[in-house]
Amino acid sequence: MTAKATKITKSPTRLDDEAELRRWTPEEVVAKKLLPYTSVRVLKQKCYRHQVFHHKDAGRITFSAESIRRENERTLVAPIAA
Repeated sequence: MTAKATKITKSPTRLDDEAELRRWTPEEVVAKKLLPYTSVRVLKQKCYRHQVFHHKDAGRITFSAESIRRENERTLVAPIAA
């Protein structure tokens, strides 16, 4: 058998599953640069105005992996075709 034939496809691991359930605070999002905001205050204000995808867990602003993906997709700028 060749290496290609015996290669096993990678299945999602437990860490991948846990990362999907992880919630980040606005402070963590800005510190880790997960979104293009450099100020926690600006990010919170955008959340209060419902301009950014986020969650309100028990009245607190949090971000899941999906909300960060959706926000990055929303702010994506398409390149100009040459």
